Amino acid sequence: MSKEGIVKLKTYKIAVLGGDGTGPEVVAEGLKVLKAASEVTGFKYETTDYDWGGDRYLRTGNVLPDDAADQMRQYDAIYLGAIGHPDVKPGILEKGILLKLRFDLDQYINLRPVKLYPGVETPLKDKGPNDIDYVVVRENTEGLYTGAGGVLKKGTPDEVAIQESINTRKGVERCIRYAFEYCRKRNKRKKLTLCGKTNVLTWAFDLWERAFYEVAKEYPDITPDYAHVDATTMWMVKNPEWFDVIVTDNMFGDIITDLGAMTQGGMGIAAGGNINPAGVSMFEPIGGSAPKYTGLNVINPLAAIGALGMLLETLGEQKAADLIDKAIAKATGEKMKSMSAGKMGYSTTEVGDLIADLVKQG
Repeated sequence: MSKEGIVKLKTYKIAVLGGDGTGPEVVAEGLKVLKAASEVTGFKYETTDYDWGGDRYLRTGNVLPDDAADQMRQYDAIYLGAIGHPDVKPGILEKGILLKLRFDLDQYINLRPVKLYPGVETPLKDKGPNDIDYVVVRENTEGLYTGAGGVLKKGTPDEVAIQESINTRKGVERCIRYAFEYCRKRNKRKKLTLCGKTNVLTWAFDLWERAFYEVAKEYPDITPDYAHVDATTMWMVKNPEWFDVIVTDNMFGDIITDLGAMTQGGMGIAAGGNINPAGVSMFEPIGGSAPKYTGLNVINPLAAIGALGMLLETLGEQKAADLIDKAIAKATGEKMKSMSAGKMGYSTTEVGDLIADLVKQG
């Protein structure tokens, strides 16, 4: 074959941040599945480990190196285990690592699938996998999370605390446009619901609503829908089958995705992505570091494995992502006894082996 006829496969560069607690344990199982998926579908990858987390902070006093974002921009994706250390005051690691990377890397989309797998228990009576299958697109770099505001006369009876929600036309519109594109690609119910509070938060959600319906004109194949956030939470419990894709601001998205996670079986199976469509994105399980289970080999790694599937889907490796999703569904529906730590019928490492084997079987 001539040199012109040789196609050189891209090698994906993936930064691995195991993080705290059980984070490194679940990431290790995700990497098993990554290896299996690459062998089956043929893509190539290389990983680099970083020790950013609570232990490093306690050892050095630094949360992140100054050039952390620049280092991460050299990768195609970031695979994160968990952030949260029992010996570090809450907020230091979360703001110093998670929020800083999201903002510095402009990961303006938080993508949270709410999907009930077969065999997984849900607190919603008479609801099954066909009913609970939607995605929340949360704006990830604006709103109340920018830290705008301040405190006056702190610690006195006259103390004033102000927290401001920053919403820009650029930030709102690019989030909405991503949601429409995602809804079109998902190609299921073809309905996009804006979750807001236009009757009270009149300035911020007037901007969201106007941008939403203006952009909707460019997507005639998608049905635009609106629901107040309080109504959204009710329908997520009563009629989750009504939803296809939900788009919302940073704060509301933070709240409703945790409700969604509980309806899909709990934090142990919920995965998420922090997306920059034109840059590097970061993927993680939602359940946290679960320090009490560290080293016991009992934590459920399915959320981390699901996050790995999202990572591959975002990189364009759809076949590999589909194989992982199919393997998770088979494991929950036919193999595992529970999603709870220590009750799965398998150890953490055995679940990783199981999913890797199922991926290889196709």
